[in-house]
Amino acid sequence: MRIAVDLAEDGIIPRDEAVMRIAPRALSELLHPQIDPEAPREVIAHGIAASPGAATGRIVFSSTAAQAAKAKGEGCILVRPETSPEDVRGMQAAMGVLTERGGVTSHAAVIARGMGVPCVVGVNDLRIDPRQKTLRAPGGRIFREGDTITLDGTSGAVMAGAVPTVAAALDSAFLRLMEWADDLRDIGVRANADTPAEARVARNFRAEGIGLARTEHMFFEEDRLVVMREMIFADSESDRRAALDRLLPMQRSDFIDLFEIMRGQPVCIRLFDPPLHEFLPQDREATRDLAEALDLPLSQVTARVEALQEVNPMLGLRGVRLGVTMPEIYEMQARAIFEATIEVGRRGAPVVPEIMIPLVSARREVELIRTRIDAVAAAVRNQTGARFAYKLGVMVETPRAALRAGEIAAVSDFLSFGTNDLTQMTYGLSRDDAGRFMSAYVAEGVFAEDPFHTLDLDGVGELLLIAAGRGRATRPDLTLSICGEQGGAPETIAFCRAAGIDYVSCSPFRVPAARLAAAQIAVADRRQNGESAEGAA
Repeated sequence: MRIAVDLAEDGIIPRDEAVMRIAPRALSELLHPQIDPEAPREVIAHGIAASPGAATGRIVFSSTAAQAAKAKGEGCILVRPETSPEDVRGMQAAMGVLTERGGVTSHAAVIARGMGVPCVVGVNDLRIDPRQKTLRAPGGRIFREGDTITLDGTSGAVMAGAVPTVAAALDSAFLRLMEWADDLRDIGVRANADTPAEARVARNFRAEGIGLARTEHMFFEEDRLVVMREMIFADSESDRRAALDRLLPMQRSDFIDLFEIMRGQPVCIRLFDPPLHEFLPQDREATRDLAEALDLPLSQVTARVEALQEVNPMLGLRGVRLGVTMPEIYEMQARAIFEATIEVGRRGAPVVPEIMIPLVSARREVELIRTRIDAVAAAVRNQTGARFAYKLGVMVETPRAALRAGEIAAVSDFLSFGTNDLTQMTYGLSRDDAGRFMSAYVAEGVFAEDPFHTLDLDGVGELLLIAAGRGRATRPDLTLSICGEQGGAPETIAFCRAAGIDYVSCSPFRVPAARLAAAQIAVADRRQNGESAEGAA
């Protein structure tokens, strides 16, 4: 990279040629520490490379243990059969994450990429037992809590002991190359960021805003989780609203932080999406603790937890369906967004928030939510005397939403394709479980590549083209984007550019590679058409 930049600065090659010489995926080697290629290593298993970089640490089997290790200044690797939203704080504390199950769009993979934490998932050869606090490798070797292992999130290797690494290498040449790439590309690149830390990384990597902020991850802090559970256990709408009133200032503070960090750039906030059971304990001991915290009989808490369990929660009461059946949740979030917009605007950073409704499949769902959010906006304007604008759009992640995009676009300002869930629903594959057999499917030629890793242009891609065409036929000024993790892949960016999609959004650490890939695609296209890429910029 340094050679290419030096040659361009000396006038030996044009800048667009320097940009074309660097493979976008190679940038991960500059953004993260990597395993020293000369170092000896003992590989005990291989899994799916879910988040690049190398990490060494002592094994811990719970989020609590990871946080305790960080508090003592000890590097750790969080080892779980699979992660859930309540593991996010542990993932933040860990040097790396290892899971027995999962694929490239599983919870662990998506969250780790957003944080820039090395992660290996779907290591089917390992047997992880959190209760016994053991990790059994092929051949019967057992690792216990406190033993040291090393992860290579770039290759998917899991190694015994500590393996030397090579530090990340960002310098002025990297920054210069990125500036040239931005001059050449003609499609936007945003970041998926849920926390202030991720937003700062996105800003440092010059993302053009946040394309997806998942609000549910903001509720797993300990003080918020208690109030969230009180809301879930409320017997009436008025009791739910009382709990939500306590969450309101916390949400408002979250949004103020995001708006201030992005400093006037667009921030697209996805309203609450997951099923409510994700916020409840999964074992009897934790259920007993919850009953004590809520001062309720254990039998009542147990019955409520069981009542919220669903046969297929990813297709159950979540997303917009929660917004329709419990509208007070989305009303609280809308008020928090608008009040944060006003507060940050008064500080001199105008904000036009984008509010995104998840899991939509019908126009009427959007109409119902829009009516309530518009009412909240009117109430906030009347109460504060402030004026503000906002956009309301839809996350297209069901095939029906893609097919009925013309109807949905009539009541939406934008459509953002959530390709993780859209791929899951189009294929009928679980994004969390497909990793168990996907390698066999690819080896047998059923799929050319893992469709959760590389956008399926034939199937899912056709749905995107149908939705884009029908949406723009209804509303020519409709903004279109991709916010699924595949948005950072060069093949997806090329597809989106050809389809007229306005921007892609990916995890913060994939933003530089996406910027470079977008530039290379634009240069190649101009060269094919006989234009001067550097001159066109």
